[in-house]
Amino acid sequence: MTKTQTIAATAAGPEAAASTAQFLTPVVLGLQALAVNGKQAHWNVRGANFIAIHELIDTLVSNAQGFADLAAERIVALGLPIDARVSVVAEKVAPTTVPAGFAPWQTEIRAIIDDMDAVIADVQAAIDGLDETDLTSQDVAIEIKAGLEKDRWFLFAHLAE
Repeated sequence: MTKTQTIAATAAGPEAAASTAQFLTPVVLGLQALAVNGKQAHWNVRGANFIAIHELIDTLVSNAQGFADLAAERIVALGLPIDARVSVVAEKVAPTTVPAGFAPWQTEIRAIIDDMDAVIADVQAAIDGLDETDLTSQDVAIEIKAGLEKDRWFLFAHLAE
């Protein structure tokens, strides 16, 4: 006779999963919006620093997509789904100030930094909230914050005097 053992989908409990989803979902949505709006800025940036800003924004978009994937996969690994469809992102994330058309590089950078600051605030809320429920998910949020702050610094350096 073969003995079958049932293994839970995750070693974390339901409290940790619910807390992770509560705190990381806004992060995923904000990062998805940052990626889309960053691409908008990437396509329409103008000015003397065009190529540097154009390429830097592309890197930021790629990083935002990677961070969104990291946070979303943590939620899913704990057994809960994530809904980051464009319609949900548009409904849940504050509107961007990234212009719809061509804009000077300074305008684009300021708008992206504003978007990044909103995501960083959500990430900090996740770090604070996950401290009591799931340290592994908190580590994910800490990694995302470090990456976002580095990208923000790279952008801000273009504005600093």
